Parts: sequence; C-alpha cells; structure tokens
Amino acid sequence: MTEEYNEMDMEKSQALNVEIKESPDFIKEDAKKFLTFLSDGLTFAIDATNVGEIITNYPITMVPNVPSFIKGIINLRGQIIPIIDIREKMHKMPLEETDTSCIIVLDINSTSIGIFVDAVSHVVDIYESNISPMPPNSSQELVKGMMSLSKEMVILFFDCELLLQDTM
Repeated sequence: MTEEYNEMDMEKSQALNVEIKESPDFIKEDAKKFLTFLSDGLTFAIDATNVGEIITNYPITMVPNVPSFIKGIINLRGQIIPIIDIREKMHKMPLEETDTSCIIVLDINSTSIGIFVDAVSHVVDIYESNISPMPPNSSQELVKGMMSLSKEMVILFFDCELLLQDTM
C-alpha cells in the first residue's frame, strides 16, 4: 500500500531470525522447512512441501461471479490457477500490488492454487513440537498453530488444507 507500510514489512521480514529450540533427546524429530510470508502486518508460515513456486509481477485475469477474495486466475505454463487474496480471505482490506507483493503457488493434495501475499520472508527450519495450537476462541481463520519468537513477534502457521476446503 504505502511506502511506509512496505518499509515496515521489509524490516519485519529482515528481522525474522528464528531461534529453534533443540528437540529433546527423547523426541527424535526432524525440523521441517517452512516458508514465511507477511500479510497485513502478521507473519505466517506455510509448510515448504506445499510451495510450488513464488511469482512476482504476473498478470492476473479477473473472473466474473466469484467471491471477492478470489483475485482472478493466472495461466502458468498452460495450467489455470485461481489466485486468492489472503487479506480478503481473512476479512481484511485487499492488498494493492506493490514491489514486494507476490503470488505463492501452492500444491495441496494435487491441486494448484495461488495466494497473493504482501511479501515473502524466509525459509526457516522449525520443530513441529515447538508449534502451539491456536487458542480455542481464536478468530484467526486458516491458522492451525502459532509459535512465539519474542515478546513482539509470533508466527502463525497457515492451514493449506482448510484453505482448499474453504475455496473449492
């Protein structure tokens, strides 16, 4: 949106230094890779195994008679992929395209879908045992867990399967 907002997001993105607690010896767990991205000032993480690619500056074709959170479709090497504006899907103000906004193409259960986000941050390794469940009365949609990095920063873990169920 504004340059000030983008600078704030980029600073937050660059400050994302995830310290991972070591997995206790009795838990033989491998860290999983997560792609982090920003949306409306929040940091989200998505399982990297669901990420197909990240696209910037790609033309989106508007489609009539679809919910407002569906930004349109793209033709990516002959494959038609619907694009979801994550902000609108979570009942926030839609995102206007900026220098940092991009599309993350996800492969969820052999279905491709794109999500339009403010910015992509980093790929981080996180032990799933460090992820806490969302509080029972949480109003965060599409989020299946969270992890506190500091007093000021929390990563919300995106639920790809729920996004696919809610969209299709």
